[in-house]
Amino acid sequence: MKILMISPEIAPYSKTGGLGDAVAAMAKYMAAHGNEVRVFTPAYGSVRRDETWHRYEEPVRVELGYGMHSDCAVWETNFCGATVSFVEYNYFFGGNEIYSSRPDDAHRFAFFGKAAIDYCEQINWIPDIVHCHDWTTGLVPALLNTRDNWRRIARAGIIFTIHNLQHQGYAPKSVLEYLGLPWGLFTADNYESLGGVCMMKGALYHATKITTVSPTYSYEIQSSEQGFGLDHVLRHRAGDLTGIINGIDYGEWSPRTDKLIPANFVPENFTGKDICKAELQRESRLAVRRDIPVFGVVSRLAEQKGLDLFAAALPNLLDRAEMQVVLLGSGNPALESTFRRLAARYPAKLAVSIGYNNRLAHMIEAGSDFFVMPSRFEPCGLNQMYSMTYGTPPIVRTTGGLVDTVTAWDPATPGAGTGISFHDADVGAMTWAIERALKLYFDYSDDYYKVRMNGMNRDFSWDRSVEEYERVYREAMEARKGMFPPPPPPEIKSVKKKSGAPAAAEKPSAKAAAKPQKSAKGAATKKSATR
Repeated sequence: MKILMISPEIAPYSKTGGLGDAVAAMAKYMAAHGNEVRVFTPAYGSVRRDETWHRYEEPVRVELGYGMHSDCAVWETNFCGATVSFVEYNYFFGGNEIYSSRPDDAHRFAFFGKAAIDYCEQINWIPDIVHCHDWTTGLVPALLNTRDNWRRIARAGIIFTIHNLQHQGYAPKSVLEYLGLPWGLFTADNYESLGGVCMMKGALYHATKITTVSPTYSYEIQSSEQGFGLDHVLRHRAGDLTGIINGIDYGEWSPRTDKLIPANFVPENFTGKDICKAELQRESRLAVRRDIPVFGVVSRLAEQKGLDLFAAALPNLLDRAEMQVVLLGSGNPALESTFRRLAARYPAKLAVSIGYNNRLAHMIEAGSDFFVMPSRFEPCGLNQMYSMTYGTPPIVRTTGGLVDTVTAWDPATPGAGTGISFHDADVGAMTWAIERALKLYFDYSDDYYKVRMNGMNRDFSWDRSVEEYERVYREAMEARKGMFPPPPPPEIKSVKKKSGAPAAAEKPSAKAAAKPQKSAKGAATKKSATR
């Protein structure tokens, strides 16, 4: 299949969380399965560019509302067998940020989604599947169903993946005019929400198929508790909604080959893990002791992640238990301050690093004895899978992807389980979970070894997930057949490539990029699209 993925992030070029990792791995493994994959994403000012990039000589014409258009540049490079296409438009994406606080943030991503459609048509690359990732791509399904439904790309199956339902993309209704979308979309059973536009809501109505990143999360978001106001839409589309657990990229996360940890190890021999633990304690300025457990945390410090529960439970635990904690994270300033104060109060037991450090993240996964992940909700989660892969049993709440990946240890069933699970999102339950982990470590050493082994022997590869996505893709293609009349024959030639890395002098100025142009061709496009 020819697959177009439209995403605001793809690691290692751009990343704020799990979305960038998931899209990168999905593209890599989709290509490995023999599919032709192109990922369309913005060329943010923070993206590192090199000589492998090439640019199409002709500007890409992005058709907007009112017969207007703007030109942008598109650069491409190979990524693990897939093609990554970067849209360069300095007015919207010249800064370093991915998501901004600009009042026109929705317009930024509206332009980006329209550019993906127009680019594919211009270079005569017509996908079988258009796979849209999260709210930033929420207007693409409507474009393909309305304004651009006469184009060849509109015959593709449309997949919309919810990575986190909490972020829905609220925008002023002017974003519809900006793209020349019909006002018929501004209704309660479409894009309208609280007098504005909810980009994700409309995408849920317009996509051929909807996926989210774990089976349990696909059920949870149909409830009022975790539906964030869209549960009624998801129940309406439940027959087209599928939960597919993300995999992990073993090329990046494997204790057998990881180059960021001091020693590699396998399930049959934990000598290397012991070395990793000692080095983690040493770097964290904690006593190097093999006889007490290290609890690791790598996380955004946000309410979703439940680390406030862990912070509240820590004083009681650190006062009376033999344990150490190493935390890496950033986010909520109040929570950052709380962990800093705790580290100052318990310098011999708690080490806190505010920020993000990829090497330290790998060290914590490899060197810890338990990994703490008490999320209030978790669409999929990757760290619990990383942890099990590194022989570090996770401590998780029973929610979302954590339910689908972690099996609870119970002393009544010796040798079973891959981690510790608890249900209630409160300090008492959090304390109980840590105490249960301490009990496993000190009193059930044989079980602890088996729990580690169970986790390391789990298969979290992307191959199984890719097969499920391919099944959904085929269903979407079949459902899309005959939906629109046959498209007109192509009239636009594919453009030529220009080799070489992008130079600053070649980029359009922000002023020039911001100014859309009007032409007879643009007006004709609008007229035919709204006929």
